[in-house]
Amino acid sequence: MTFQAELSEMPPVIARFAGQLRTAVGKIFAKVREALLPELPPSLLGGFAADVARTRSQLLAENAFLRQQLIVANRSVNRPRLRRCERGVLAFLAARIPSWRSALLIVKPATLIRWHREGFRSFWRAKSKTPSREPRIGAEVAALIRRMAVENRLWGAERIRGELLKLGIRVAKRTVQKYMRRARSPSPSDGQAWQTFLKNHTVWACDFLPTYDIWFRQIFAFVIVDVNTKRVVHIAATRAPTQEWTAQQLRNATAFDAELPRFIIRDNDAKFGSDFDRAAQGVGVRVIRTAIHAPLMNATCERFLGSLRRECLDHVIILGVLHFERVLSEYAAFFNNVRPHQGLTQRVPMGATRSEPAPTPHIQARPVLGGLHHDYTAAA
Repeated sequence: MTFQAELSEMPPVIARFAGQLRTAVGKIFAKVREALLPELPPSLLGGFAADVARTRSQLLAENAFLRQQLIVANRSVNRPRLRRCERGVLAFLAARIPSWRSALLIVKPATLIRWHREGFRSFWRAKSKTPSREPRIGAEVAALIRRMAVENRLWGAERIRGELLKLGIRVAKRTVQKYMRRARSPSPSDGQAWQTFLKNHTVWACDFLPTYDIWFRQIFAFVIVDVNTKRVVHIAATRAPTQEWTAQQLRNATAFDAELPRFIIRDNDAKFGSDFDRAAQGVGVRVIRTAIHAPLMNATCERFLGSLRRECLDHVIILGVLHFERVLSEYAAFFNNVRPHQGLTQRVPMGATRSEPAPTPHIQARPVLGGLHHDYTAAA
């Protein structure tokens, strides 16, 4: 019942007195407010009055709610974005503040409600998720499946399952597929690894190595290397590597080699061009260009060029083209006939492996490149 309704039910004298008393109390309260708090607006006074009726936990929650929004708003960006954890904090605090809509400043209330629903769905999705089962096969069988999947790129799940049955191991096809997906990385459609392709074919690789002579003039070395045997097939030097010169070097390399390669790898340098491709097609060799940003496609040739620079050119001053060709020829002979290669398990590309101990302890040393390297042999 309102105050006016109560006055209508009172006697006239008492009602008149109650109205006068209410008016006087209102005037007194207004004068006290003007005297004590002249600078505070009525809305702020209403906020103080509302805060008096709240509990301490609600005030602390609202304080944290506002502080979290202030942290986001103070970021030095035009439109600050709330992280996933910050959204969860705001949704958690809003559930403990009765007047959270008035305290929410940086997003709309509908946005906070949507975040709460997403968190609710994520919570129950994680809670209702079935626990992971223990694998029904042993760790050794799982490792064997992964090994077969990696070593045999062309095998499917049924083919691996048949190989396991041959060994007396019974597994389901879906189990094999599960461990195959974990073991195999994305591969081309044929499933053949690049190293497998190189081992199954006679492949040459070629590239240029730039350097400078004693007068700081640029000079180039052109090399052709057999990828599988690591043998230096051809090496030459020039100051002007044109397409015609490069194509002639390929003709020189294939004119005296008994076993021609099926493929030759080159990069996309303009020094090769269409002349080089036509020279390769003329002798029945297919040209493979390396992909962009794929240095491992020509790793064997790059490895030889690194050895040539570190073991020879970094220690020799080149006087001219003829001197450069003589140095390259001597190092190529040393590399092919004497130097052990790590890619061949410390064997020499074209020389015999000297695994038998010498009949006498006397060892002879032959200098190479003026003593820059030595070739050691056991004297009979």
